[in-house]
Amino acid sequence: MEKSIESIWKEGFVNDDKLIAPKVNDLYNQKSIDLVSKFKKMYKINVIGIVVFSFIIVPVSYLVKIPYMGIMMFFLFNLIIIVNRKTIYKLNKIDNTLNSYEYLISFKNWTDKLIDTNTKFSRFLYPYMFLTMFFGFWCGEIGGDVPGDIITNGFINEYPHTPLVFGFPLVFVGIMLLAMIFLAVVGAKIGKWDFNLGYGRIMRRLKTMIKDMEELKK
Repeated sequence: MEKSIESIWKEGFVNDDKLIAPKVNDLYNQKSIDLVSKFKKMYKINVIGIVVFSFIIVPVSYLVKIPYMGIMMFFLFNLIIIVNRKTIYKLNKIDNTLNSYEYLISFKNWTDKLIDTNTKFSRFLYPYMFLTMFFGFWCGEIGGDVPGDIITNGFINEYPHTPLVFGFPLVFVGIMLLAMIFLAVVGAKIGKWDFNLGYGRIMRRLKTMIKDMEELKK
């Protein structure tokens, strides 16, 4: 049965002539490279998925007669792509000639910045997505009837003294603002949950490997 990394490490120091300790470095170097490579692969697949979806959503939105939502989503997804391209560039700049511990620490620092960026971006992302869906259904087809006008007129006929803001009933504006504020507040948590859903396993392995290395260095 194969020896554990800890036993190989200890044996390397007990028996100097065996020089087994470097094997531990080789094992961790390989594990570090595999871990980061797996993350890069998953991240690249996600970005490609966003690119494909950004081009699919426009024609689909026209087919289901909510083109404004598709157009606004297209710009949102392309903004995400631009942000991710810059993020991947920084990931590829991590010096892979470092020892495995320093390499993983550099990778962890990068992921911490990524999570922080996603958290901040999510506070904007989810309110914006709410707006795109609202205006998509509100405006309907380009050049066609506006479903929102029918709803507004019906509400005003029912409540003729309702205050208006830019032609919208004040109660509608209030509901929209409350929904957007709520999504901005919980957006950070949703963003973290989404990240952990996709990369949580890799992040747990990363923390475990760093902890093991720090224990072996003592």
